[in-house]
Amino acid sequence: MSETLRAPNLPAFDHSPRAYAGPTKAEVLAMRREFLSPAILMYYKEPVMIVEGAMQYLFDETGRRYLDGFAGIVTVSVGHCHPRVIEAIREQNERFQHTTTIYLHPNIATYAKKLASTFPKGSGLSVCYFTNSGSEANDLAILMARAFTGSFDVVALRNAYHGMSPSAMGLTALNTWKTPVPQGFGVHHARCPDMYRGAFGYGDPDAGAKYAADVDEVIRFSTPGKVAAFIAEPIQGVGGAVEMPDGYLEHVYKSVRNTGGVCISDEVQTGFGRTGTAFWGFENHGVTPDIVTMAKGMGNGAPCGGVVTRPEIAQALAQRLHFNTFGGNPVSMAQCEATLDVILEENIQQRAHEIGGYLKDGLMDLQKRHACIGDVRGKGLMLGVELVEDRTTKAPAGAKCAAVFERAKDLGLLIGKGGLSGNVLRIKPPMCITREDVEFMVRVLDIAFTEAG
Repeated sequence: MSETLRAPNLPAFDHSPRAYAGPTKAEVLAMRREFLSPAILMYYKEPVMIVEGAMQYLFDETGRRYLDGFAGIVTVSVGHCHPRVIEAIREQNERFQHTTTIYLHPNIATYAKKLASTFPKGSGLSVCYFTNSGSEANDLAILMARAFTGSFDVVALRNAYHGMSPSAMGLTALNTWKTPVPQGFGVHHARCPDMYRGAFGYGDPDAGAKYAADVDEVIRFSTPGKVAAFIAEPIQGVGGAVEMPDGYLEHVYKSVRNTGGVCISDEVQTGFGRTGTAFWGFENHGVTPDIVTMAKGMGNGAPCGGVVTRPEIAQALAQRLHFNTFGGNPVSMAQCEATLDVILEENIQQRAHEIGGYLKDGLMDLQKRHACIGDVRGKGLMLGVELVEDRTTKAPAGAKCAAVFERAKDLGLLIGKGGLSGNVLRIKPPMCITREDVEFMVRVLDIAFTEAG
C-alpha cells in the first residue's frame, strides 16, 4: 500500500448522485435543534448531511462522495440501495405494505425458513420471532429465557451494548453511551474479558478460562445460585471491537447451563458473515447458544430485528399472548430475504474474510509507524483500532481519537468511534467494499494519524 501522505482520491465509481433540491444543511440543523430531542446523538463538529447512498459510498447535499466505513452503524450489509434489495422493496410496497402476524402472509414464513437454514445443523436453532429492532430482540430474548427457566437473574458483561430500550440499557454497564439509568433489576455484570486492557492478555493461553471464572463468582455471590440467562456479543461492538478470548464462551456457557440458565448470543453486529470466518459470530468460538438475537445487517437498513431459538424454549412463550404489530411485516421481510439472498449467492462472507484481512494488514502496518495505535483487533469487516497516549501505560487517547475521526471525515472517510474511553476507531464498512477502497481508507488514516501526532 502506498505511503504517500498527499490527500488521496476515492476509487472510481460509476454513479452520479441526483441533484439535491431540499432545505440547506443550515436549515436542517436549525430545524433539528428546534424540533428534535437534544438527546439525539450527532457525529462531527461540522455535521455532514447525507442525502444519497450507493453501495459502499454516501453523498452529501453538494454531491460530495464519502467512503462509508461504518455501514450506518453496522446496518448496511451488502451496500446502500443494492439494486436487488431495492427491487424487492419496491415490488412488495406496490403490492401490499402491511399485515400483522394474526393473518397468513408468505414473506415471513419463507424468510424464517431461509434464515433458520443458516444455523449449524443439529443446533436446534430453528424457531424465529421478528421484531422492529435489536433492542426489542434482546428484550424478547430475556423474556423468553425467564419464561423458560423460571429464574429471573441475568448475567451480562461490562462495556457491552444491547440496545436503547429501558430493559436493554439495564443489560449494559460501564458503556460508552453512559446511559442515565441504573442497571436493570436482576442484572449482574461480569468483568469484560478485554485481552488488551485486562489482567489476562493476548499471550496468556488460559485467558479465556481465567476471565470466565469471574462469571462463576458473579453467579455464586450475586445471584440465588441459578440464573435465567447469560448474554454477550461475540465481539463487543460499541465497546470497541473487544474480542472474546479463546475458550471464554465455552467455559461460561457450561457454567450458566449448570445453573439451569440459557445462553444468548447477541449477533446484531457480528452476524450475517461480517466476521468472515463464520456466518454467526458464536461459530468462531465452537459453541452453540440457546437463543440468538439479530437486527441491523439482517435487512440492509430495514427497521427489523429477530430472535432465533430452539422449539422447546419458544414453547415457553406460547403459555401467554405474544404479539408485535410491525414485527415480520411484508416489506421488512422482503428486504430481509433479498439481503440474505445476496449474502449467500454473492459469497459476501468470504469477501468479508478476504477484504477484511487486507484491511487489518493495512491497519497493523499503520500500527508499526504510529505510536498512538495501541491495538488493532477484530475479525473480517468488524475491526477496531485503539489509540493510546503511551503504549506502556496504555493511557486512553480519547482526544487524539476524536481528531483522527474528524480529519478522516474531512478527507472523505466516515468511520465510527467507541470504547469506554472513546478512544477506539470502529471500522465496519458495507461488505461490498473493494481492495481499492481499503487502500484509500488506509491512506486517509495515515494522514490523520500523522497530523494528530
